[in-house]
Amino acid sequence: MAKISLDEMSPELQAQQAAILEQYEKESKTRSFEGFLLAQIVYWLSVGIALYHFITSFIGYPATHLHRSAHVGMMIFMAFFLYPARSKGSRKTLPWYDVVLGLLAVSVAVYVWVDYIPFINRMGSPNTMDVIMGTILIATVLEASRRVSGWPLVILSLIFIAYGIIGRSLPGILMHRGYNWRGLINHTFINTEGIYGTSVDVAASYIFLFILFGTIMNKCGMGRFFNDLALAFAGSSKGGPAKVAVIASGFLGSINGSAVANVVTTGAFTIPLMKKTGYSKEFAGAVESSASVGGQLLPPVMGAAAFIMAEILGIKYGLIVISAAIPALLYYLGIMVQVQLRAEKLNLEGVPKEHLPKLGDVMRERGHLLIPIAFLLYMLLFSGSTVIFSAFWAIVATIIVSQVRKSTRMTIRQLLDAFSEGTIATVSVAVACAVVGIIIGVVSLTGFGLNMANAIIQLGRSNLMLTLILTMVTCMILGMGLPSIPAYLITATMAAPALIKLGIPPLAAHMFVFYFAMFANITPPVALASFAAAGLSGGDPMKTGLQSVKLSLAGFIVPYIFVYNTALLLLDTSALVAIRVTITAIIGVSMIGLATEGYLFVDMKWPLRVVAFIGALLLITADPVQDAVGFVVLVLIVIVQHNMHRRQRRTQPT
Repeated sequence: MAKISLDEMSPELQAQQAAILEQYEKESKTRSFEGFLLAQIVYWLSVGIALYHFITSFIGYPATHLHRSAHVGMMIFMAFFLYPARSKGSRKTLPWYDVVLGLLAVSVAVYVWVDYIPFINRMGSPNTMDVIMGTILIATVLEASRRVSGWPLVILSLIFIAYGIIGRSLPGILMHRGYNWRGLINHTFINTEGIYGTSVDVAASYIFLFILFGTIMNKCGMGRFFNDLALAFAGSSKGGPAKVAVIASGFLGSINGSAVANVVTTGAFTIPLMKKTGYSKEFAGAVESSASVGGQLLPPVMGAAAFIMAEILGIKYGLIVISAAIPALLYYLGIMVQVQLRAEKLNLEGVPKEHLPKLGDVMRERGHLLIPIAFLLYMLLFSGSTVIFSAFWAIVATIIVSQVRKSTRMTIRQLLDAFSEGTIATVSVAVACAVVGIIIGVVSLTGFGLNMANAIIQLGRSNLMLTLILTMVTCMILGMGLPSIPAYLITATMAAPALIKLGIPPLAAHMFVFYFAMFANITPPVALASFAAAGLSGGDPMKTGLQSVKLSLAGFIVPYIFVYNTALLLLDTSALVAIRVTITAIIGVSMIGLATEGYLFVDMKWPLRVVAFIGALLLITADPVQDAVGFVVLVLIVIVQHNMHRRQRRTQPT
């Protein structure tokens, strides 16, 4: 048997991979033109758009409205060229009306650039032409969003537009003064609180650069490196393929930011290995989907949502990276513990070492690809540089470092391909950020966000735990079926203010809603990441989703803990307390794994599992007295399980 390699997927598996990605991630259904001239036009346009963002990140962006309008215009233009109007529409040709729609989107940006100073001066009193161009902008953004992501965001946006117009006639807390179309256009088009607001600003600067960084790293072979590294580290241990899935998916998920795409990319390789080892179809799919969703919680990139969080909160990006580290590692520890215990229970062996890549070989061949990541972390956390400046030089460092070895060296054409792919990968994010800008604009104009926060607090009767539960449910409903970035933006706008009003630190509140917006991807009934994993594993989608929730249980609990005790986020705490809290949380999360898997040395009965779960919660709370009680519970469980194991061994025939 040859060594296991990511490059050895059969054409049939690659076709299945592409089909599942298109089924569960609408953003992947792009055109592939058969005409040479049209294909070249789109290719060079995408390269040019990437070069614009890359170069301006170094020499300086144009004025706010100019840069944001140019970004939206280019992205909407590309959306009409790349995505057909109907899901079954031709992906080989370009209808005339898509060219017209693309040019209309660009015309709005041209209008802003040509009439910039008068345009800004008319803020608050738009003229007729402003209203016409604003209407074109909203219409093209909505249509592009429908094509790229489907109907959910479009319907939500239309509901909010209607709410902005008819609010005067609504009852109770929904009532507001009401606005005409001109007033809505002024706020969503001319102001920087609508389409050209924070979400588009982050997409046009940070997100584009980091997606470009990811595509260039991918061209260098970073995906292959992460998989081989995970195989070399964990492939031969008990249940090794599942651990490989957890490690590789975590690394890749942090960079690419799409849970579904990550499931399909790494899952096509890891899920068959897990099934071959002896894991069930549902468990194999659940491991992959849980690990892929968690990548968006894992620093340093966090699927680009961290940049939006930093911008909204007005804090340094490095603080978010540091605060997110321990909760993210606890999440992955929870998955890894259950993977290990399931392997122990079923006596599942790993992959024979002779079939795995050797760590030394992996590091010699591609280990230098870690240099740009280390350089990026240094720039973000220690150099005092801006995120944009750090991203620019990280891309430059990647291009230079990739030349070290032939296996990672890029030709000029491959580099241009990476720039083109970076633009195409950004289109879905940029369109989502633009359409969310409509929602956020109406929320800020009408005061709906404040009313929503007050409603959540009133329903929770100012009880923090009840308010947290209601916020969690709200976030998971709002996050259903949405990409991670718009899911976070919407929940941060509508749900986070409720927690902040109850005295929770803003960063803890935003991290709380971010976690549960992400978990909508694995939680039935929608659970796109789980369903995509089930498509690869052949398992039951709903069972895979439920198993994903079980594997991610620590992730559902940890946000509650860091709200009550911000030491887990390393906020306003000493080094000694942080170390103690981290150690007890690690033990507590491990006990959650014992309780959910129901196994340590032997099977655990339900009463003992309940006791283990209570002990786990006591350990995670960060209270010294409760930690001591939780530790006593752990010792008792170990003693009971050890004695049961000894009795079983005595009764077994020799």
